[in-house]
Amino acid sequence: MDEYVIQIYDGVIKGDAAGVKQNVQAAVDAQVDAEHILKQGLIPAMQKVGDLFEKGEYYIPEMLISARAMQNGLELLKPLLASADVQSTGKVVLGTVQGDLHDIGKNLVGMMLEGAGFELFDLGTDVSAEKFADAVQEYQPDIIAMSALLTTTMPSMKKTIEILVQSGLRNQVKVMVGGAPVTQEYASGIGADGFAPDASRAATLAKTLVV
Repeated sequence: MDEYVIQIYDGVIKGDAAGVKQNVQAAVDAQVDAEHILKQGLIPAMQKVGDLFEKGEYYIPEMLISARAMQNGLELLKPLLASADVQSTGKVVLGTVQGDLHDIGKNLVGMMLEGAGFELFDLGTDVSAEKFADAVQEYQPDIIAMSALLTTTMPSMKKTIEILVQSGLRNQVKVMVGGAPVTQEYASGIGADGFAPDASRAATLAKTLVV
């Protein structure tokens, strides 16, 4: 890895948002290829952060700080990546289901997905089944990722999958679910393609679903 990429990588792991932004800008100014910065600096750093989380060496606050640092750099790269037509890992429509206004977990999943190279369409919170279905038609994503933090809102996940089936869209998209009360058993029972217990494993799961 070249000097800029090493500094970007280290900055993300340390959660140094200002440093990451400064070094990404310096790399861009030095004519370092945007895709190189993304795939050699930002993405491997977030993979490392995910590994540290799964080993119990990082916790949610550290993941959030690192993810925000990564996003600081990614914001500078997005226009360059778009103009260069760099292919993303895949497209994900993300949202917290209807009746649920919690967004911290959803936001962290979104940042980890972006850190894994996915193009993200975040619908926000309190997202109805119909809105998820409309987003599938509009954005043509590879994956829908649904979050729920309340047991009472979990049925909205099932309803969304049912609407996708009724609309003839279910075969076009993979569905992954997560959130504190959600289990693998529940995910399997409603016909989801995958379940992740945390943001790090959500990004790993998403990559397996687009293979």
